[in-house]
Amino acid sequence: MTSPVDITTLAHVLRRAAQMEILPRFRRLGSGDVRAKSEATDLVTEADERAERMVKAEVSRLWPEALFIGEESVAADPALLDKLPDADLAIIVDPVDGTFNFASGIPAFGVMASVISKGQTVAGIIFDPMGDDWVLAERGSGAWLRRPDGETLRMRVTQSVALEDMVGMASTGFLPKDKRAEVMGNLAKVRYSTNYRCAAHEYRTLAGGHVHYLMYNKLMPWDHLAGALISQEAGAYVRRFDGSPYLPHHLDGGLLVAVDKDSWELLRREVFTV
Repeated sequence: MTSPVDITTLAHVLRRAAQMEILPRFRRLGSGDVRAKSEATDLVTEADERAERMVKAEVSRLWPEALFIGEESVAADPALLDKLPDADLAIIVDPVDGTFNFASGIPAFGVMASVISKGQTVAGIIFDPMGDDWVLAERGSGAWLRRPDGETLRMRVTQSVALEDMVGMASTGFLPKDKRAEVMGNLAKVRYSTNYRCAAHEYRTLAGGHVHYLMYNKLMPWDHLAGALISQEAGAYVRRFDGSPYLPHHLDGGLLVAVDKDSWELLRREVFTV
């Protein structure tokens, strides 16, 4: 399926925003440039807001028919999300994914965008400002690492392994309290589990063939639509906890990503028993 939005053009929009509004502020944020939103670790910075405004202006110019949904736009107007299910075309942007890392001076953050057409995610882009490259996918066309000089490499997930040999990332902080301890105990069954506090880099790591699973409970579209599509196009099995496909309008139900269906079912049964 070809995206109605040229993803190379959109990818360069994200890169320009990072170069102009994000990177110049990395490790240079003033005391008034960082604010908490829902909790102390849920942050927004001057870089998030300025980058989103720049991307929104470019999207409005290039694709005026598209509904624009950005993380900071929704923070200001939550009703924006209600428009997504009925939109013929939408572009969803996370201007700085991994804001906690960015604000802490940790170089693990990204810029993400997804293209939604008639209720389906048809394209996803994850830009790494520090590495200056993209991981991107169009539905049915594979997942690709692309560098600014034009070099392009196909991305594929790794092969499956036994449960005790699996490594991956699990975001347990948003699990219900009565299930968090159980899941964290179950994670002793795998070889290694971590959390980058940055979905952009976690999805890139899985699509690049370096880990076997990802798990999330909180599903905001700017955090997961691009990465879920990229993971699928790299060969991963992506489903909500109940086994149903993950769609753009889903805000709950959890998400488990594994290198294949058998691994997904094993992890769901033995580890992520929510």
